[in-house]
Amino acid sequence: MTASRHGGNVWRWASASGRRLEEVLDFSANINPLGPPEWLRRVVSSNLSSLVHYPDPEAAALVEAAAARYGVCTAEVIVGNGSTEILHLLPPALQVTRALLPVPSYSDYRRAAEAAGLEVETMPLREEDGFQLDSGALERRLRGGEMVLLGQPNNPTGRTFDAADLRLLAARWPKTLFVVDEAFADFVGGLDRLSRRRPPNLVVVCSLTKFYAIPGLRLGCALADPEVVRRYQQLVPSWSVNTLAQAVGREALRDVEYAWRTVAFVKEQREQLAAEMRGVPGLTVVPGEANFLLVRLSGGPFDAPALARRTLREGILVRPCDDFDGLDARFFRVAVRTPTENARLVECLRAALGVGHPRPPKRHTPAIMFQGTSSNAGKSVLATAFCRILLEDGYRAAPFKAQNMSLNSCVTRDGGEMGRAQVVQAQACRIEPDVRMNPVLLKPNSDTGSQVIVLGKPVGNMEVGQYIRYKAEAVSRVREAYDALAAEFDVLVIEGAGSPAEVNLKRHDIVNMSMARHAASPVLLVGDIDRGGVFASFVGTLEVMAEWERALVAGFIVNRFRGQPQLLKDALEYTRLHTGRPVLGVVPYLQDLGLPEEDSVSFKEGAFDASSPGRDSVEVAVVDLPHISNFTDFDPLRVEPDVRLRIVRRPEDLDHPDAVILPGSKNVVGDIAYLRANGLARKVMELAAGGRTEVVGLCGGFQILGRNIGDPHGIESSGRVVEGLGLLPVETVLAPEKTLRRVAAEHLDSRLPVKGYEIHHGVTRGQGLLPLVRREDGEVIGGKSGDGRVWGSYLHGIFDADAFRRWFVDRLRERRGLKALGEVRAPYDLEPAFERLASAVRAGLELEEIYRRMGLR
Repeated sequence: MTASRHGGNVWRWASASGRRLEEVLDFSANINPLGPPEWLRRVVSSNLSSLVHYPDPEAAALVEAAAARYGVCTAEVIVGNGSTEILHLLPPALQVTRALLPVPSYSDYRRAAEAAGLEVETMPLREEDGFQLDSGALERRLRGGEMVLLGQPNNPTGRTFDAADLRLLAARWPKTLFVVDEAFADFVGGLDRLSRRRPPNLVVVCSLTKFYAIPGLRLGCALADPEVVRRYQQLVPSWSVNTLAQAVGREALRDVEYAWRTVAFVKEQREQLAAEMRGVPGLTVVPGEANFLLVRLSGGPFDAPALARRTLREGILVRPCDDFDGLDARFFRVAVRTPTENARLVECLRAALGVGHPRPPKRHTPAIMFQGTSSNAGKSVLATAFCRILLEDGYRAAPFKAQNMSLNSCVTRDGGEMGRAQVVQAQACRIEPDVRMNPVLLKPNSDTGSQVIVLGKPVGNMEVGQYIRYKAEAVSRVREAYDALAAEFDVLVIEGAGSPAEVNLKRHDIVNMSMARHAASPVLLVGDIDRGGVFASFVGTLEVMAEWERALVAGFIVNRFRGQPQLLKDALEYTRLHTGRPVLGVVPYLQDLGLPEEDSVSFKEGAFDASSPGRDSVEVAVVDLPHISNFTDFDPLRVEPDVRLRIVRRPEDLDHPDAVILPGSKNVVGDIAYLRANGLARKVMELAAGGRTEVVGLCGGFQILGRNIGDPHGIESSGRVVEGLGLLPVETVLAPEKTLRRVAAEHLDSRLPVKGYEIHHGVTRGQGLLPLVRREDGEVIGGKSGDGRVWGSYLHGIFDADAFRRWFVDRLRERRGLKALGEVRAPYDLEPAFERLASAVRAGLELEEIYRRMGLR
């Protein structure tokens, strides 16, 4: 590996190492480890249309922004195509004949001076003094009329000098011109910046590209005496600063919050990295203050260029410093990067040097994350399919969703509550559902509030603002849950929520990109082409992402496509060229999956059969409540060939079904008011009185069928008692303690076993209610009216039992005058559905490429 003039030539070294660009970890360039500010793409995109015009040759708005940032007048500001351009044009503008360079220092100081024909004198900085600048030794070399070039902090040592001493020195030597390069000064908190109280014979050069992580854009500025600025402007080419650089520079100079975060982050990581490297035998670290560290090899079998060749074989690029004046082949420089990247560097150095006891690398569990361009894009179904695909391919997989907002939940074997979608995904993996797979469950109980369930247990009802404040605690529980699962399984399948492009939610995100970053998981972005606009959704979603978020996106999945995939060829190529990301799958529209839905979107869109019942079938109507929960209780009825399941929202839609079901509710008080207001309550009561329709209430629906519901603890109301429909002789009192229990029971009329789970706050009691469902422990959790035409139960999942479901449907058939079928016709078994789904999705994905990006290949 030969010495390079500068760090950051990642293209050259990626090619030399036989790696793709994204596989090289570049410690040779001193760029902000936080990456560009989140506003960068917005600013660039909004100014692209201006490229049809020449840039402002004077960059007036950028000059004004720099003057405001540094507290000077506009006549003192120079802007240029990077600080290096400014350094090369300053010597002729300063009209000097000699340059004095304390070394080691940035190599372009010498190049700029020599290009201008200056006599160059160097002043070595002593290693035994920690490469600290000695202002007395510097002053002894001054003659007057020269240019002194200083880095503050210095590159490559990272050391700063006393700005007050230099101000005094400049005052004593008014004929000497001091050029101070503050390219890395923004990284140093509390630094006495020479841009403030700048002597007239001192020029300060600043770089915006390093601190704002945009070195490819090239932008710098300088602060100087107006006469120097005037002479400089006579030398600079026209339109030196392009339109995009001017726009980005204006925004950067106003961004104070990003600067604060950077300074704190870099200081913490620099100190940690320096401590770790000092623990590697054979390395001596210079105590720098910038976003990089100078390191010396001592006593090893090879020099820094040889070390760099070794680290490059592992995909890590460091900067040998043998081409710096005052340094030799023992020295190399490394940038400060993120904690994970810094740890990888240290372990790579240990291995390359063959010293100490390299720590065993922390096990990283491969993962894949499905995120959507919108809600209901199909990411839950695809995650379920991928769980089964991994199982078929021999991996022990587990699902994970950090935060789920759904009223559709289940109870685990140990009594915890979690989202139904992750329960189904666990079934696809053939593992027991575990609340760690969905550590935060939000169950909306109003337009602005939800019950918050953490690791299976409710922690309270929270409005939006309260929950945002709680998220700091929630995120730690989420990460602990993920890490625990990751330690137990071969691979995790992670599901996002909504869309990562919700700019109003990103700051508080714990479920999408922040989760992907914690898991170090590639992200597949899923779009629903059946809705239209899928390719615009892909492009638009990436456009509002920060650069670190975009880096996690491995590619796109086109979901629910009807037609021949080759028809999409041009669109897929356009998406790849526009975003730099491939489409890694086209999944066909899959009807009748036979799997429970994640949330009530499909239910409320009317995804049941709205046709009239046939001659040999019965009709079951489900009332759509505003706060419906556990709507998948009715999924098993959909598989029965002689049942037509309908959703009703208005009294006129109810007609005369064979059965009407009031489902579970997360806000029974509010839903009773809804039923009374739109007339459905009266209609249900009329049907019950007519004796032709069987009326069923499950959980919250069971409570609604009773005489009244009391809410003394204000769980769903201000503490009042509300009247129910009065169809069952029971009263319910809502209690603060939530009942969460998996249940095995007997349906007493049919004498058939049923099972499921209880999730409710209420305690229901009453005289005259006939027992109908009895738990194994003898507790009655369901009852009926005297004629059995009205009944209710707290048992979610009661219709999952094939034999009981057939008994229920046959009883409806007999009342209609049809013959009972007498035997199970449609087993409610998810295994065939999992297999069909996995087969269809496998055929549509570029599975080998996805496995490669996960690290499974």
